[in-house]
Amino acid sequence: MQGKKILVTGGTGQVARPVAEALAADNEVWCLGRFGDPAARKELEECGARTFTWDMATDDLEGLPRDFSHVLHSAVHRGDRRDFEETARVNAAGTARLMTHCAAAEAFLYVSSGVVYHRADRTHRYREGDPLGGTAPWLPTYPIAKLSAEGVVRGLAEALGLPSVIARLNIAYGPYGHGGVPMILFREMREGQPCAVPREGQNYCNLLHTDDVVRQVPLLWETAQAPARVVNWGGDEEVGITDLLEYMSALTGVPVHLDRGDYSRETAIFDHSVRRSLIGDCSVGWKAGIARTMAESFEEYRDRIHAHELDSERG
Repeated sequence: MQGKKILVTGGTGQVARPVAEALAADNEVWCLGRFGDPAARKELEECGARTFTWDMATDDLEGLPRDFSHVLHSAVHRGDRRDFEETARVNAAGTARLMTHCAAAEAFLYVSSGVVYHRADRTHRYREGDPLGGTAPWLPTYPIAKLSAEGVVRGLAEALGLPSVIARLNIAYGPYGHGGVPMILFREMREGQPCAVPREGQNYCNLLHTDDVVRQVPLLWETAQAPARVVNWGGDEEVGITDLLEYMSALTGVPVHLDRGDYSRETAIFDHSVRRSLIGDCSVGWKAGIARTMAESFEEYRDRIHAHELDSERG
């Protein structure tokens, strides 16, 4: 992708930052965010991106250009577990401001989440047309944040004639920010904390490495349409969270203590028929991606991880 003027929100996040850095080499990229981490802002600017401070809860977009060709909207106001009304307002209003400001864009991509789906059993493969109304005990306001913004994207895509795509993200991970859920879980392991898993069986997900995120964002823009298109967005492989924990333990030698109880953070498996038909398969297998991410994120385990990979290759 070359010669485009691209706007990215949530500029220091797990999804937005690697996309912004990669596209800034050949495009004019603007990153919006609160930039609580000055170092991350500086690194974005060193990669060639322009930064613009924006808190979607309070700020308008005065002073920001309007002539963007492509928009990636991944900023989210997650809420505070209690204030559902304010969470809905901030995400709906912020998304509406952004879409009306960039109404002439060629494509608008909103990063939603699989948390919007009404939960079935943990082996159900969610399709884009499945019932909505998700719950998240770990952060009850999060589903309403995503559903509110999805509604605005659907409405304004048609009202403005702005080609849009809603990508419902599974679990993204990689050597940026906190590293995603897998790296959060590993930090808990390293601190000796028990990892909550189901009493029977395990939760499953589709891990998506940031290399595939970066490669697939321009492809998703190409699928944008009005009315908005909805696409499940995750890795090709179905990964058990318990299997993930045990693999990270094998890579590093850090023991994992499984807490088999009544509560564990639910994940979801996606049916990827729509995504595959539109933009094809992913390129990074989950084990290779996890090993590489851990080696980049935790230097003290790098030699052991590389040795484990060599032993695996030898059979």
